[in-house]
Amino acid sequence: MNVLVFNCGSSSLKYRLIRMPEENEIAGGEAQRVGPRTAEPPRILHRVRGETETHLADMPDHAAAFDQVMALLGQGGNMMPDVVAHRVVHGGGRFDRAALVSDASLAELEAVKSMAPIHNPPAMKLIYACRERYPSLPQVAVFDTAFHDRMPGYALEYALPRPLVETYGIRKYGFHGISHGYVTTEAARLLGKPLDEFSGVSCHLGSGGASLCAVVNGRSVDNTMGYSPLQGLIMSTRCGDLDPAVVLRMFHLEGDDISAVEKVLNKNSGVLGLSGESADIRDVLAAAVGTAGDNDRAALAREVYLWRLRKYLGAYLTVAGSADAVVFTDTIGETVPAVRWAVCAGLEVFGLKLDALLNSVVERLPADVAAADSAVRALVIATNEEISIAREAATLLSGLALKPKGARQTQ
Repeated sequence: MNVLVFNCGSSSLKYRLIRMPEENEIAGGEAQRVGPRTAEPPRILHRVRGETETHLADMPDHAAAFDQVMALLGQGGNMMPDVVAHRVVHGGGRFDRAALVSDASLAELEAVKSMAPIHNPPAMKLIYACRERYPSLPQVAVFDTAFHDRMPGYALEYALPRPLVETYGIRKYGFHGISHGYVTTEAARLLGKPLDEFSGVSCHLGSGGASLCAVVNGRSVDNTMGYSPLQGLIMSTRCGDLDPAVVLRMFHLEGDDISAVEKVLNKNSGVLGLSGESADIRDVLAAAVGTAGDNDRAALAREVYLWRLRKYLGAYLTVAGSADAVVFTDTIGETVPAVRWAVCAGLEVFGLKLDALLNSVVERLPADVAAADSAVRALVIATNEEISIAREAATLLSGLALKPKGARQTQ
């Protein structure tokens, strides 16, 4: 089965065509600068058998990007999909697993679209474009929120009036679930443990978004993100945890302009807001101790970023109980040893102790950078959301194929 996985960004479209169940990549790439005209022309970086070519293409929207990707795939032999699988950020509590795209599931998706205004609408447009152009091609939606759907009530509830919560679905949903689910499964496999016996903390530390997930017996029991991806850790341009009174005050100061406040919280805060120079923590780490002397703002940004991360890691190790491992993944988690070291230093009370040399010279992933006498392992695992999405899509389609004709489908 060939599964074409789409990961839709606001101005990009990542894709991978994966042969299942072998999990072999047939082709992949990314459509860049999708949407309004920019200084550089839109392009597709198309990869086949390890070779990447750049194709300039007019892509005013994601539907046009989809057409261009399908045209490129159509030029190769055996490169057309049997199913298309989409990463959808927000399931709004209506989807606790992957869902087959149908009239009913599309109506449900429309109902929760506004809960992720940056991410869900372009993914929906792509789903509609695929349905229009290839009506007989099955589509599957895989949700970032699904891995967290069974968090206990005490972890997902906010202390708000019950009628408000029930009317508007205000609760913690959690995000990065596809990544957290993938590395949790891989960590259990590497340690030779059944998934339902694995406990620990997954640290998805991206150059943009970041979150931690507490896992007990293979299940998410808490995630630093909440009703939206804004809560929790300090991210590249998102503020993370904030006193709600600050938001109310900002709203008043901005003349009741909610879009202006949202822009500040989502686009101008985080590492960028603290440093005043860059949204990338790698730049900040370099500037904090530079050859020309310490940069005070960069040093402050570094300390605040690491403090928030250490605080949540300690809390989530407590939640996990007898943790088997802490897992570091995504761009920062996989490639910046200084962050792993600074975050874990002093956490021996939790049974976690890094090996300085192993941590500093990671050459191949996965890797265990914990000291030999550490009770908790420190694993560095490359995340692979596309493989995780392909697995869920293939499992769902295989299950439907095994059902007797006329069997009721709930998706």
